[in-house]
Amino acid sequence: MKELMDIITGRRSVRRYRDEAVGEEALAQLLEAARWAQSWANTQCWEIIVVRDAAVKVALQEAIPEGNPGRRCVESAPVLLAVCGKRRVSGFYQGNALTRFGDWMLFDLGVLTQNIALTAHTLGLGSLVLGLFDHDAARKTLGVPEDFEIVTIMPIGYPAGDVPAPPRREVAQFTHQDRF
Repeated sequence: MKELMDIITGRRSVRRYRDEAVGEEALAQLLEAARWAQSWANTQCWEIIVVRDAAVKVALQEAIPEGNPGRRCVESAPVLLAVCGKRRVSGFYQGNALTRFGDWMLFDLGVLTQNIALTAHTLGLGSLVLGLFDHDAARKTLGVPEDFEIVTIMPIGYPAGDVPAPPRREVAQFTHQDRF
């Protein structure tokens, strides 16, 4: 297994996939990584819809704007993971938000999504986290209940080529000592 920093620095947002199925064992490992994501007070506010059906993928692709560079891969990726979160659970106690930011669901789903993306990379798979889409249309397509939000759609598959690393700020450009 790769060293953790190699995994973190090697992961890329992949938008082109080979025409090769993602096996059940690999999919199980991705979902197991999701299972172990940390969450606010262990609320585990997520649900994941595994999409392989071509017609469902086409319908989801229609929910993504033409200008989104990830639109094309929604139909061509072997599998999609639609990551949903239950509202008003994470960051809440007895129905009241406990932090300034209210619902902590997005944070929890971000951690879960990163677990999936890093695990995919260790398995030789590529992934993409899509957030720009018509959430209501995707909700209807996938039958997501009203008390849940579909937050991301993750195409998963074997990359159809290398993806170069995008530029990153140096640590000193975003790090502050003791005060901003």
